[in-house]
Amino acid sequence: MKKLGYGYCSSSKATIVFFFFIHVASILVTQYTEAFDPLIQLPRTTFTKTRTRTRPRSRRLISLLDFSAIGDGIHNDTQPFLEAWKTACSLPGFVNVDIPYGKTFLIHPVDIDGHCRSKITLRILGTIVAPKDPAMWYGLNQRKWLYFHGLNHLTVEGGGSINGMGHEWWAKSCKTNSTIPCHPAPTALTFHKCKNLKVNNLTLLNSQQMHLAFTSCMRVVASHLRVLAPPSSPNTDGIHISICKGVEVRDTIIRTGDDCISIVRNSSRVWIRNITCGPGHGISIGSLGKSNVWEKVQDIYVNGVHLFNTDNGVRIKTWQGGAGFASKITFQNILMENVSNPIIIDQYYCDSQKPCENQTSAVKVEGISFIDVQGTSATKEAIKFACSDSSPCEGLYLENISIVSASCSRGNVSSYCWQAYGSTRGFVYPPSCLLSNDNFIKQRVWLGSNHATNSI
Repeated sequence: MKKLGYGYCSSSKATIVFFFFIHVASILVTQYTEAFDPLIQLPRTTFTKTRTRTRPRSRRLISLLDFSAIGDGIHNDTQPFLEAWKTACSLPGFVNVDIPYGKTFLIHPVDIDGHCRSKITLRILGTIVAPKDPAMWYGLNQRKWLYFHGLNHLTVEGGGSINGMGHEWWAKSCKTNSTIPCHPAPTALTFHKCKNLKVNNLTLLNSQQMHLAFTSCMRVVASHLRVLAPPSSPNTDGIHISICKGVEVRDTIIRTGDDCISIVRNSSRVWIRNITCGPGHGISIGSLGKSNVWEKVQDIYVNGVHLFNTDNGVRIKTWQGGAGFASKITFQNILMENVSNPIIIDQYYCDSQKPCENQTSAVKVEGISFIDVQGTSATKEAIKFACSDSSPCEGLYLENISIVSASCSRGNVSSYCWQAYGSTRGFVYPPSCLLSNDNFIKQRVWLGSNHATNSI
């Protein structure tokens, strides 16, 4: 075990670190304002003389009010919503389904099957709210509220809001009251087995549990979202990505009671950029390997995140006894303010009321990079790599790291390593405790190819 730290708070070196941090922060601000090439290359319209003479495609418009919806937030508008969707689904071409501005529609749990003739844009201009009483889910799947599956070329947008009304669910959670048994709670908005999906310009509020989940999806772009819930709300992850390939999440603000973004179970080619996160539990890979299962997460690129007052910064968490791997993951251009556990890999994760048994097998963690990470830590250990005895972390890479204590009265920050192998470059504070390995060249080759190819 290695644990290292410097006494910057009590020495003149604090001034050097402070101005170094300010310098790098200014660079980050510049980088945040630059345009990024999109991860998923969407079709671009080429305006030519021939194209200007082409008649534009007609788009049909369907409103919930056309199907006798009330929109007062009190009367149940589930049936008008389903009828509007069924009508849109049966039409050829492009169809808008409008949730009108200035109206609030009470929608009970719905299961939307995606075998449609049309390419639908669901425009949420007003507000959708869930039933307040959990009893409304009696006899139904308690993990779902708005559930869309099997859709191709769906767009959900409009500038409106989706409110899960989750307060009664939170009060009945075992995370809130440990004396009651644990029960599932709904994810507000779920997309399952969808392709070519866009979710843009929406506000998601107070979900019963997770706010937005993508499961078994391909080619997804989620952008310009606001995801908001109280810090005390249990398990209210902002965006959850599971068994997905080709996902971009960008230009989004997330403030919840759990992970801002969580990436789990056989997901790959995910790009996260320009995210504001806090409060919450940070950006998480995992947890992976629970109940001795085999899982993988790879080709993840997180670039441009501002974290403040979060319980964790950027982390990878795995259970003992699992199998598979987490690899080719880069966290870059991360700015932190008063963040607990800023950089963490934990292969002994145990989110259980009972102690977890020691097991030898583990999810392999390798090829993980932390580049240009700056800010302040609310805990003593700013960098923690707690890796498996039987399957150590390999190919870890630190470059241009400057994390100091959020308050000198709390003491100096340090780094902690157990079975962690890797290399560093540039200024690294707190100083690295990594054991050297032979994977440095391989790691840098992967980083170069990752930056060169930013499209799916």
